[in-house]
Amino acid sequence: MIRLDAATVLLQWAAGGMLFCWFTTRRRMIGLGYGWLLRGVYFCFAIASLLVGIRFGAVPLREISAAAVAATCLFALAVSMVRRRAGVSGQRAEFDRRSERVAAMTGIERSGRSDDGERATADGLPEEFPPVLDLVPALVAVVGLVAASFAAADGGWDISVALFRTLVGAAFLGALSDGMLLGHWYLVQPGLPRRLLNEMVTAIAWLWPVEVLAMLLPTGMLSVWTGSVDDGWAGLLGWIWAACAVTTIVLILVTRAALKERAYSAVMAATGLLYLAILTGFGMDIVARAVLAQA
Repeated sequence: MIRLDAATVLLQWAAGGMLFCWFTTRRRMIGLGYGWLLRGVYFCFAIASLLVGIRFGAVPLREISAAAVAATCLFALAVSMVRRRAGVSGQRAEFDRRSERVAAMTGIERSGRSDDGERATADGLPEEFPPVLDLVPALVAVVGLVAASFAAADGGWDISVALFRTLVGAAFLGALSDGMLLGHWYLVQPGLPRRLLNEMVTAIAWLWPVEVLAMLLPTGMLSVWTGSVDDGWAGLLGWIWAACAVTTIVLILVTRAALKERAYSAVMAATGLLYLAILTGFGMDIVARAVLAQA
């Protein structure tokens, strides 16, 4: 039904991470360095998935997919670096808006180079990085995740449940990780609108019930509580999973509340809460995998 397979988990992580990298970069408001960071991180995860899969029970299509994810992450990173002179259009627009607001309030004109991107294009230099390239690794990874799901299931209903759990888990892990990294990016780019982090937290909140449902579908965590599946600890791991699930959504709701505060420190508080949510959120996925692998 489901396995605690390191190669699959790493590929899930890379797929979900790149999906939500695109979710943020598509707004064209965040600095190029954020994309460089995430593409580099998930390139490493995809390579790790490939190596672990080859070393410990390969699923050929999954390993091919992991190699393709690494290659597409590297390609997107290279394109972004080549086109870095074009900048990010939304970031420039936000700079101009804030500059005009400061000038209106103080009467002091602020000089800057927010038109570097337009100058670069006019001079024949590369155009702005297309965010859709960040979506390609996530789509490529789906092929490998489907193959891993078929390998983990016994057929019929098991395949459907395994596939659902794998894809939902990928999105959930990626959203949690990218949310935490995005919160830290506000230290690098202080003028970044909170809208981006609010969108990420909202996405996690929507994914949470789907992740819970995926792990409750039969044979699921309900079977641990009824005793149909022996976790080896008299059902204790089932209650640990439940505690992780409840704590995760509480942390996400508190994060949303924190982001409503006007003080800039609220963003840092939200980032700290997302740190904790990663721990409990990963517990939701990993504990369930460890227990249900015995079903």
